[in-house]
Amino acid sequence: MRDAELSVVVPMYDEEEVLPIFFERMHPLLDGLGISYELLVVDDGSRDRTAALLLEAANDWPQLRVVRLLRNSGHQAAQSAGFRRARGRYVVTIDADLQDPPEVIPEFLAAAREQDVDVVYGVRSDRSSDSWPKRTTARLYYRLMCRLVGKDIPFDAADFRLVSRRVVDAVNALPEDGRVFRLVIPWLGFPSAEVRYIRAERAAGTTKYNLTKMLRLAFDSVTAFSAAPLRLATWLGLLGGLLSVMFVVGALLIKLTGRGIPGWTSTVLAVSVIGAIQLLCLGLLGEYVARLFQSSQRRPQFLVGYDSLEDQGHQEPVPHR
Repeated sequence: MRDAELSVVVPMYDEEEVLPIFFERMHPLLDGLGISYELLVVDDGSRDRTAALLLEAANDWPQLRVVRLLRNSGHQAAQSAGFRRARGRYVVTIDADLQDPPEVIPEFLAAAREQDVDVVYGVRSDRSSDSWPKRTTARLYYRLMCRLVGKDIPFDAADFRLVSRRVVDAVNALPEDGRVFRLVIPWLGFPSAEVRYIRAERAAGTTKYNLTKMLRLAFDSVTAFSAAPLRLATWLGLLGGLLSVMFVVGALLIKLTGRGIPGWTSTVLAVSVIGAIQLLCLGLLGEYVARLFQSSQRRPQFLVGYDSLEDQGHQEPVPHR
């Protein structure tokens, strides 16, 4: 396993319902590849029986490697843990819900070898199963990210991909915390290819990626890769200044012409507009200051409590860094 040809990294959080189906499809698929592999499952602090089921399955599946984080650290952090611990020449990342079909993995390997590329993106060929708002917001997200990152990002490609060891080493060498993989990997600029597939419905259980987490991912993507919001704050400040000048000129004209009208409406309007712009600018600045503060603390993005490959002699997970 130390020199595995393939590592499949699977972040999991409260996935006990889907695990039997996941094992049923993944086990024969990986065995049938005819290469050495490891299935590296990162349990992101699950509260249900996910960890227990994984450890039980690992007793009969030598290639199944269980890494448990001490606490729930988030999907991207779990991927980071998988990248740091994966030992394969190629690394595939896939979610446990089986919406991204693991049967595409052989196509990933074939594309990487035949086209001699370091990254193979899984790209959805059809989003008709998504609602109109989700399709629209996804399209806007990828268009915005292309502008901010300055590179072409495959539309409809999320975290289902294959990368080579060169890419894994490059990602692990980055000093930043809180990286967004779907932006970092295209930004590195390694040769890439695409494999199209049709996404299925979740095999079992419920999604752990709610609207709040999706919005957080979008905001992290923007603030991690661009200073555009700060420039937006500058432009909004200039707009606020221009509006203020217009209000002052209007007030003077009214005063000079002797048309006395109640001034509370214009006052409230001016204060509301300028105040809203100022608060928005302060909020944007605060987000960047918060990122700088978190970075200065140098707290680890995640803590590994157990790795079945390294702690084989322990019956219970023993916390360690």
